Amino acid sequence: MFSYFTTNEANLALPDVIKKFEFTVAKKNEVSKLEHEIEMGFTATNSFKDHVLLKQQLNSAITKYYQSIEVLENTGVVVKSIEQGLLDFPSKRFDEEVWLCWKYGETEIKFWHEHDSGFMGRKPIEVSDESLI
Repeated sequence: MFSYFTTNEANLALPDVIKKFEFTVAKKNEVSKLEHEIEMGFTATNSFKDHVLLKQQLNSAITKYYQSIEVLENTGVVVKSIEQGLLDFPSKRFDEEVWLCWKYGETEIKFWHEHDSGFMGRKPIEVSDESLI
């Protein structure tokens, strides 16, 4: 279900979002580890069986990774970059759709940006900024 977030609603959702984000990062790391094992491990001394079993583990890990992204985005956030730790919460400023912006490591939502400006266009949310819904 889609909804716009107020700053308060985004901050209330943040602890759960962070937990789901960290789980997603862990799943991504599992995928990377298995990819590395496949790249480095398939030599003339390894059997096809070992390779196929490792490839099946990778396929399962990839599925779990994408499922974790789906669970994360079901909270209402949009994943901008797992690698950079960027998530956006849809919001409105007056009648304009904007993003409330969060970067991994931040403890609260402190920034927003226009629809098309991205992380580099982040602007601080003023304490009295009632223009954000």
